[in-house]
Amino acid sequence: MTEIDKDKDRQESTGERQSAPELQESSFLEPLHPGWQNLGQVLKPNDPFFEKIFFMLGYEYSSNIYLIKGDRDLSIVDPGNDYTCFLDLFEQGWCQPQDIKKIALTHGHRDHCSGTFELLRGYPSIIESGGFELILYKESPAELKKVVEKFNCRVTEVEGGETIELGGLPWEVIYTPGHTIDGLSFYHAPSKTAFTGDTVMPHGMGEVDDKAGGRMDHYLFGVRSLLKRDIDNILPGHGFPIAALGKTVIEQTYEGLMMKIIGTEGKIPWVSGATALAQQGLLEEAVFCCDKALAAKPENLRALQIKAMCLTDLGRGEEAIEVIDKILAQEKNNPYAITAKGHALLGLGKYADSLEYFDKALEINPGLPEAQVYKGMALYLAGRYDEAMDIEAFRTEFADKFKAELEKMEKPQE
Repeated sequence: MTEIDKDKDRQESTGERQSAPELQESSFLEPLHPGWQNLGQVLKPNDPFFEKIFFMLGYEYSSNIYLIKGDRDLSIVDPGNDYTCFLDLFEQGWCQPQDIKKIALTHGHRDHCSGTFELLRGYPSIIESGGFELILYKESPAELKKVVEKFNCRVTEVEGGETIELGGLPWEVIYTPGHTIDGLSFYHAPSKTAFTGDTVMPHGMGEVDDKAGGRMDHYLFGVRSLLKRDIDNILPGHGFPIAALGKTVIEQTYEGLMMKIIGTEGKIPWVSGATALAQQGLLEEAVFCCDKALAAKPENLRALQIKAMCLTDLGRGEEAIEVIDKILAQEKNNPYAITAKGHALLGLGKYADSLEYFDKALEINPGLPEAQVYKGMALYLAGRYDEAMDIEAFRTEFADKFKAELEKMEKPQE
């Protein structure tokens, strides 16, 4: 039995961490706080990696605190806001203050970072042994950095994309703003585990704190970044760690954000939700909604049309063509779908191939303006300027603007 397990038993037998005395006399007792726990024993995954992580479940005004044990030293992710947590830890003799060599912050809210000050002010041996390295986003609170540097500790600013070492293990830094401007997550690919701070939590998403630079569109970006990783296990800033269901919880957070933006409650109406999101320029989110609709009904024409349009605008032409071919399999003479395929080919730089589809669309509907304009663009880009200018819709409605944009792109940067 570890010292931490012994301490847990001691708390249960002595009644430590119970509610105030006057409440203890009633029948409504506050549950005992579990204290420091070993993640491997709690989650029981078949991976020794989790045996290296201990955590203190956050309560009242403190976040969860995570401690990663390396072969030679310790790393902390979010030191919380309760100095008694460290008293418990060090009194057990499981580790000493000077063993802490790195602190990584998911963001600069007090309930997550104030423990940094407590460690510096309360344990001189940390400074005497050379201090620790504080890892945080480059736009995290300046005061926090100043205090740490005042104690001769090192500050490492990151912005996402770096690989840092915590507890002797590699973690990818992922920029996950939205709740605040300085949100970070840390991802360990081999174990499919991520520290997600207040970006993704088991009971829901964090509120957007506009005073700390939080923004809803940034929040979508941050959660979307997490969706692109293979995450099974989530170690959140609040609430109990999540094993195996990480992807599901991240998707639920993503959907919750979209519901707020769309202004709906309950289940998202996928196709109408995709339309609303596309109109706001949130193309990645629109594609997500289309995929949900298509999972239920693969032949859903409206979902296929919206997805193809968004993929083309995102510059993902090859994927767009695959979707458009599914539309044409149902409606082979649909001039709008045929034009859309030409547009996707145009975006891929296949000007000659795209002309075939614009001509076919115009055979079906000679007055289709989109096909006329895109055909003019394809001809112009292929160097067939006179033919492009013979197309009235291109010449009168688009040519001048198109030429100006091309000239701007070709002009050397000063």
